[in-house]
Amino acid sequence: MGFNDLLEIVGGLGRFQVINTTVLLIPMLFLACHNFLQNFSAAIPTHRCWIPGVDNSTITYNQSHLAAFIPLDEDQNAKSCMRFTNLKPFSWTNGTLKKDKEVCKDGWVYDRSVFSSTIVTEWDLVCNHRKMRQVAQSIYMAGVLAGAFVLGSLSDRFGRKAILTSSCLTMAVSGTCAAFLPSFVTYCFFRCLGGMALSGIVLNTISLNLEWTAPKGRTLVGTLFAYGFTCGQLILAGIAYGIRDWRWLQFSVSAPYYIFFLTSWCVPESARWLIINGRTHQALRNLQRVAWINGKREEGEKLSEKILISHMQSELNNMKQAHSPLDLFRTAGMRKVTICLMLVW
Repeated sequence: MGFNDLLEIVGGLGRFQVINTTVLLIPMLFLACHNFLQNFSAAIPTHRCWIPGVDNSTITYNQSHLAAFIPLDEDQNAKSCMRFTNLKPFSWTNGTLKKDKEVCKDGWVYDRSVFSSTIVTEWDLVCNHRKMRQVAQSIYMAGVLAGAFVLGSLSDRFGRKAILTSSCLTMAVSGTCAAFLPSFVTYCFFRCLGGMALSGIVLNTISLNLEWTAPKGRTLVGTLFAYGFTCGQLILAGIAYGIRDWRWLQFSVSAPYYIFFLTSWCVPESARWLIINGRTHQALRNLQRVAWINGKREEGEKLSEKILISHMQSELNNMKQAHSPLDLFRTAGMRKVTICLMLVW
């Protein structure tokens, strides 16, 4: 006997599982938005050097006029990172003369026809600073990695619901701060926190979904989890099409987590985790609530703390043993699952 038998008693595939899965999977739609956000918020528009006396004048200069100030590439477009050293306005008649070149010293002019603002235009992450765009995404992914290590172990210690709730709040606050604080350093810092929060949400969403679902329904739940992430990418494209300013785009995909923070309080803690950690009274209450929602109130009322412990005795005994990552490869069944999951990821 084990926890799966308890699930069968209270209903492992019923109305509760539908409600619980829906509440937990809706936040997943916006997690994909954060993962792929910099495809839009860090887009690199067409740009060229700022020309003193030209770009701050009231006269409009066309492409042929700019050739007197900025060298052209093979397609006769202004180069992005170079200008001529001898900058004299209205000297385009001598534009064919050879001039020394230099890097942009006074900033850049950006094409804002597609994006009104990105982090690239905000902090001039072009030319010699172009790599900082990738650095920002790498810092975010470092947060995802750190969150997987830290929040995964914390959820085993403090509970799935506690870490899920705190991660939703962290995602909302860090996303808001990243959107409206003025410097690139603070942007990277809060994006890193957002990456950690993403791991907390993903790991505990999976745990709460699977630990409240009967084994025969877990494949479906896992598939819906993956589809939620995929749909989130489509949602991001739609939001980014309508919101062309990176700050409001960042805020738009972060603000829903203030709502998800509130809805996460409605999600019951995993009864399996509660029993393993000696909180059988709360586990019993949660299981009876699930039984009532699934239309099995009588079965739920027959449960007691003694019955819960007897069903979980084998798992409780296993928890007393020391474990290591090598256990993922120790038995044939676990080894097969581990290798398959590694290949999939």
